[in-house]
Amino acid sequence: MTLRYGFGSGLTTRAGDAPGHVWAIGDRGPNIKVRDLISQYGLNQLTPLLSVSGAKIMPRPDIGPTLAELRVEGNVVTLVRMVPLTTASGHPVSGLANPGSEDLMSEPVFDLAGAPIAADPDGLDTEGLVALSDGGFWVGDEFGPSLVRLDADGMVIRRLLPRTPGTSLPADVPADLLPIAAKRQLNRGFEALTISADERWLFLAFQSPLAHPDEEAHEQARHVRLWRMDADTGRVAAQYAYPLDPPGSFARDCALGTFERRDIKVSELLWVGPDTLLVLERGSATTKIYRCALAPEAVLADGHLDAASRPTLEELSAADEPVFPVLAKTLVFTSDDFPELGADMEGMALLSSTELLLVSDNDFGVTGAATQFWRIRLPTPLSAKA
Repeated sequence: MTLRYGFGSGLTTRAGDAPGHVWAIGDRGPNIKVRDLISQYGLNQLTPLLSVSGAKIMPRPDIGPTLAELRVEGNVVTLVRMVPLTTASGHPVSGLANPGSEDLMSEPVFDLAGAPIAADPDGLDTEGLVALSDGGFWVGDEFGPSLVRLDADGMVIRRLLPRTPGTSLPADVPADLLPIAAKRQLNRGFEALTISADERWLFLAFQSPLAHPDEEAHEQARHVRLWRMDADTGRVAAQYAYPLDPPGSFARDCALGTFERRDIKVSELLWVGPDTLLVLERGSATTKIYRCALAPEAVLADGHLDAASRPTLEELSAADEPVFPVLAKTLVFTSDDFPELGADMEGMALLSSTELLLVSDNDFGVTGAATQFWRIRLPTPLSAKA
């Protein structure tokens, strides 16, 4: 197994930086599904772990979340420096799963010998990324799920988490997120993150519909929750339902085999103007980019933020015609029209008003994938300012 650093989980630019200056982040670190480890590397002794739901193998748990500063010039992407994430006490942040609770599923993790690896309450599976004017960052985490504030050196200075029954969060960690966030499907927490130009509002989306009240609801739901959040307080000011495309419309994925609703993900958000977002919606081979206006009439009723409310938004979402307001979206780009574009595109940044930079998640090369960057030139400007 040849490991390569991955910087494809999230991309961002910082206002005021030179053109082509981009920040990226990788996810938790090298991890691989049991079936892939057996089929590709012949570790048949791990076959008993095939029956462990959601099990992952971490061949190098010492490699954790890392920021990367990049420079894009023409068709060349240069790695300027890497910034490993650290805790407030100065220790490296691990990519180990958080402990579970009554409401929060926790991913079982094992080493190459098949021995379980203990959970880490400070572990992060970093995905979405925002670069702030003060030099720091916001990061979206799939585990907690949580939002993490970093300083300019990559140190965690704040983490917003949901506190639910049976939670094992440290006592000094405030429960700043609504409990309903813990209903995320396993490994489908906060994947997409962006911020308004004045840095007042964070916009974040779950990767998939919540498993609320159960996993069946996650698999049948047709909408993903998208939040407008106060960056200072963590208060959700508005919740929206982003409609996922039908599975059959992901042509390249369907051509590869069975492709179901649960295989669709929202992997990136990009703020391009007042109340206007770009949304990266994808399978594996097919990547779509939509423009969404966050109209006031699309705001969901506050009751849908209450974890005790029934029926849940996800249960209602399974119907052919939703009984709640839904965001309108306009297709900007689909890789089904450009078969040369690679698979597993997760990060997206605005290089100019007519140019996007996309990057693939290589999963640290555990199955041989390499990071790919793609420049997308659009016929009309996405925003008034580059």
